[in-house]
Amino acid sequence: MIKNISKEDIDDIHDYNELVDALKKGFLSKIETPMRHHHDYENPSQGKNSTLLLMPSWQVSESLGVKIITVSPENAKNNMPAIQGVYLLFDAKTGTPKAMMDGKSLTVKRTSCASALASRYLSREDSKVLLMLGTGALSPELIKAHCSQRPIEKVFVWGRNFEKAQKLADSLNIKSVSILAIENYQEYISQACIISVATLSSVPLIFGKNLHKGQHIDLVGAYKPDMREADDETILKSRVFVDTYQGGLKESGDIAIPLENKIISKDDVLADLFSLCSNEHKGRNNAEEITLFKSVGHALEDLVDANYYYDKLTI
Repeated sequence: MIKNISKEDIDDIHDYNELVDALKKGFLSKIETPMRHHHDYENPSQGKNSTLLLMPSWQVSESLGVKIITVSPENAKNNMPAIQGVYLLFDAKTGTPKAMMDGKSLTVKRTSCASALASRYLSREDSKVLLMLGTGALSPELIKAHCSQRPIEKVFVWGRNFEKAQKLADSLNIKSVSILAIENYQEYISQACIISVATLSSVPLIFGKNLHKGQHIDLVGAYKPDMREADDETILKSRVFVDTYQGGLKESGDIAIPLENKIISKDDVLADLFSLCSNEHKGRNNAEEITLFKSVGHALEDLVDANYYYDKLTI
């Protein structure tokens, strides 16, 4: 029997610290992950192309999985999530299907926890203020994941639609954390210890001229080479890290465009999560430097996530 794991199942059993720990273990394990398939396809009814992502990964003689995701940026106009999809988990020894999971829930949980894992190495341990740009499905998860790793006391939430930002702020109830919707995020940049950005913006929202010492920038949106959330000056002022070199150097304009324009070189991207988790690179060196983490997503994270939920529901 194939187990059907719903969004409700995932929400009920999810623990941010547990999944961050599981992801760290995953980045230290031998998990095979080929480059994901990325296909843009015409979507005339929305006036903008959509994207199909196929993301396989496997651990020899243990488990194998593939995530099938679509991204339709204009879905928000119809009050629908941009990200839709499913995850299929198999027994790697026999090829037997074990589970089908809600792909959107799995994606937002693992993405937010990957950013939280990076934050363990890159943000200041005393980070108390989080600025969240974006009001989509990822934003509440990023807020909760970052709050699970650092002593966050205040969160500012911004979106192009203030009503959505207010709705998001009102929906969150995190112990000892004040959450406030804001209209002009530039006025709050200077207060933030961690700035997390999860948008579909094609132009920069974060500008290096506004940053100050000690901040950590978490870039999660801008999933195509022609999209970006931070300008060149932000990249130049920051010590830059990625989730994986495999995708991080080419799949998002935040890194790909400065590389193409020779603003930075590959050597300026200091480490990925493999190196951080294995302590090959220590991450943040001091309290004054600005760190930047660019996430594009990795199928290893999906496999770890899927096994985490499957094991918790079956053991």
